[in-house]
Amino acid sequence: MELTGSQIVIECLKEQGVDTVFGYPGGTILNIYDELYRHPEIHHILTSHEQGAAHAADGYARATGKTGVCMATSGPGATNLVTGIATAYMDSTPMVAITCNVGKALLGKDSFQEIDIAGVAMPITKYSVIVKDITVLADTLRRAFTIAKSGRPGPVLVDITKDVTAATYEYEPKTPEKIEPFTERITEEGLDHVVSLIQESKRPYIFVGGGSIISGASEEVRELAHRIQAPVCDTLMGKGAFPGTDELYTGMLGMHGTKTSNYGVTKCDLLIVLGARFSDRVTGNAAKFANNAKIVQIDVDAAEINKNVVVESSIIGDVKEVLKRLNARLEPMHHDEWIAEIEAMKEKFPLKHEEGLTGPFVIEEIYKATDGQAVITTDVGQHQMWAAQYYRYTSPRTLLTSGGLGTMGFGLGAAMGAKMGRPDKTVINIAGDGCFRMNMNELATLSRHNIPIIEVVVNNHVLGMVRQWQTLFYGKRYSNTVLQDQADFVKVAEALGVKGIRVTKKEEMGPAIREAIEGGKPALIDVWIDCDEKVFPMVPAGAPIEDVFDAEDLAKKEQEKD
Repeated sequence: MELTGSQIVIECLKEQGVDTVFGYPGGTILNIYDELYRHPEIHHILTSHEQGAAHAADGYARATGKTGVCMATSGPGATNLVTGIATAYMDSTPMVAITCNVGKALLGKDSFQEIDIAGVAMPITKYSVIVKDITVLADTLRRAFTIAKSGRPGPVLVDITKDVTAATYEYEPKTPEKIEPFTERITEEGLDHVVSLIQESKRPYIFVGGGSIISGASEEVRELAHRIQAPVCDTLMGKGAFPGTDELYTGMLGMHGTKTSNYGVTKCDLLIVLGARFSDRVTGNAAKFANNAKIVQIDVDAAEINKNVVVESSIIGDVKEVLKRLNARLEPMHHDEWIAEIEAMKEKFPLKHEEGLTGPFVIEEIYKATDGQAVITTDVGQHQMWAAQYYRYTSPRTLLTSGGLGTMGFGLGAAMGAKMGRPDKTVINIAGDGCFRMNMNELATLSRHNIPIIEVVVNNHVLGMVRQWQTLFYGKRYSNTVLQDQADFVKVAEALGVKGIRVTKKEEMGPAIREAIEGGKPALIDVWIDCDEKVFPMVPAGAPIEDVFDAEDLAKKEQEKD
């Protein structure tokens, strides 16, 4: 059948099973929006800003495992997607961004709202292309979805000239290509080598990253840990791949990881790394990372092997598929002495915080009120680290946060996407006041579409993490990090159609979060905490992870100076 380019776009989305799109219309993409009007089966969420649409598509993908879709018009509409696309790229999120450009005849003439968005997005996408010929439109869109989801997932951008959206061409429906796990490079020799390293180990440690969640390997990770009796730590992106309530779990590793995880990885003789890329925030001084251990790295992306840390052995392939084969080769093992040593560290170095209305206390109250079953999104900063430390994630795709790019303003859009993808779940975004200022306009999106998420603003009236660094390493010179102005977030929320609640006392937090959950409507909770609260434990930038310190260590150091 002969269809317009706009009709082909919509039919291709339907082919791929797309049920939700986030976006913002404009001149060059009007033909597609006009066709979208005729297809209520595709739910379109009109965001307040294109960046919010990109983050929402990202959050939808992270929460569901499906490919997120966002749309924008040419020029500034397209460039406003860039931060969201880069965020998805750094965290390996499958996303397809569809933009439209000026007509082919106007390209290269500095036409109104013309930009080479395919060129702009090239370094932050798996694939970026402009479609100037309707005969390749359908196949290009199909290829975009395949690329976004296959291997190591990531975002793809398809830019379409306006004349292509109006032209007509023969369209034939196609069943989407089935994407199989990547297993071509898994070898018997590689598996046997890893098995022998595990069998020889006396102090094994498992380190879980976001790749374990992407591959759906949670069950296999649990089986491996208990089969070989090894403690487990994780990255920020790996939260939920291994239950935070399991007795073998020791907490996050790295700059704000637990002392147990940092000391344990330093002492172990074998580190089994599952879908993690050795970020600098994890390794600290990479040259001194896990120097007592042989390192095994299992990852779908060959480019990550030996990139940041040199490893003893590696297997390139889908983590779930690799672990299935490894577990089948391994007999149950016991490392009672090693586990006892780890348990002693857990008892000696528990996560702890001061009394009162603190950031960690806020997270603990959210955990209690949700019974640990919510989908938590965050922005970036101190609140993000507290959410990673004090909320115990027991299943994958329940912490959605910007790990690689560290995007302030990510959380609210991501929460919208998560709720659209998982309407059965309570979805809570935890933000700092600095981050909230970057995306507070999306509260209007919540009220417009009645998306019942809860925005918790951990409000210390400063840029908390930057201030923490200024306190510890910059002589308390608080250059441009104080936000003591007249902004009233409760009034902002109410003005945009969202219920606002302020919390200034410890005993108010639990009732506030329960009220927001039971209300079933969009809500904001503005929680005031002290401006000098800090995230501990902490490793100084560039130091080895065993140099981790907490508030007590800092106090002792100050006493020694005196």
